[in-house]
Amino acid sequence: MVMPTYNEADNLAWVLGRVRAAVPDADVLVVDDGSPDGTGAIADRIAADDEHVQVVHRSAKAGLGAAYLHGFTVALEQGYGVIGEIDADGSHQPEQLPALVAALDEADLVIGSRWVPGGSVVNWPLHRKALSVGGNLYARAVLGIPVRDVTAGYRLFRRATLERIELDTVESTGYCFQTDLAWRAARAGLRIVEVPIEFVERTSGRSKMDRSVATESLRRITRWGLEERVRQVRGVVSRVRRAG
Repeated sequence: MVMPTYNEADNLAWVLGRVRAAVPDADVLVVDDGSPDGTGAIADRIAADDEHVQVVHRSAKAGLGAAYLHGFTVALEQGYGVIGEIDADGSHQPEQLPALVAALDEADLVIGSRWVPGGSVVNWPLHRKALSVGGNLYARAVLGIPVRDVTAGYRLFRRATLERIELDTVESTGYCFQTDLAWRAARAGLRIVEVPIEFVERTSGRSKMDRSVATESLRRITRWGLEERVRQVRGVVSRVRRAG
């Protein structure tokens, strides 16, 4: 499991312990973006006592997507066959990880989903729920993705999936990174399965989500959708010309 961190000193040990208890065979790669609160040092101490925990230190905060891409690259180089994503703040409950693992038998990508039947969100204000639901509806409509929670960040990928979606061409570094990878998997015809989860808002530390993050995601998704429509029109025109 790849776990990006930035200023999660209050949460990291607690969440790592829960992951290790939920799936004892799971390895965790903490990718710390130079947290000034000492998160990286805490991760190092845990890794020194637990061979299932590794740490990668990055020099600066470069975005969630950049941290995941770095972690995926390390995991692929080390030969892992299944690579996952999980937040370090406890919002993704490690106790639900076995359900995602079980679903991988029928999938190339498993997404822990808040917005499928059985999924839920705890301790979010109404405006936050509306923003997430609305953003997902917009992304599905614009990109044509058959996924209810395309922005979710609790995931498991098969190694072949990450290789198929060409990570070296991913440019998104913020939260729209999640939408980008789901869209790539859908376009590649890969099997995507959503597993209902209970998402719990963090109780310690500060969320990294703000208005600028949402604006950047909206802008990128709109651009991708327009580019996809242009590609589709060009494909139709090309087929008509060949037929004529």
